[in-house]
Amino acid sequence: MKAFYTIGLLVLSNTFMTLAWYGHLRFKDLKWFENLTLFSVVLISWGIALFEYFFQVPANRIGFRENGGPFSLVELKVIQEVITLIVFSGFTLMFFKNETLRLNHLIGFVFLILAVYFIFKK
Repeated sequence: MKAFYTIGLLVLSNTFMTLAWYGHLRFKDLKWFENLTLFSVVLISWGIALFEYFFQVPANRIGFRENGGPFSLVELKVIQEVITLIVFSGFTLMFFKNETLRLNHLIGFVFLILAVYFIFKK
């Protein structure tokens, strides 16, 4: 059960992280956002990223083997990176219609999935 909580919290965390890091690139299309300074955009992104930590820290604490969770530190990091790419890919396809995923991207993702396999292999 802790594995599901950990992964769910990591998905939520990465959703906020992706929005904080890349969402502002689309927010410029909004009328109220177009005249903001870079400093203002950084503060807004920082505020969004705060929610990332609300989910990331508990995910790592719940999921870490030394805290009674099912994952080693390396496993947590690899899970985090794969979730990051999945969330980022979905975000990109939904909000940046001019961006495309090409074959080389998909091949790279396959190698990342293979990395997960080898990290978890006993």
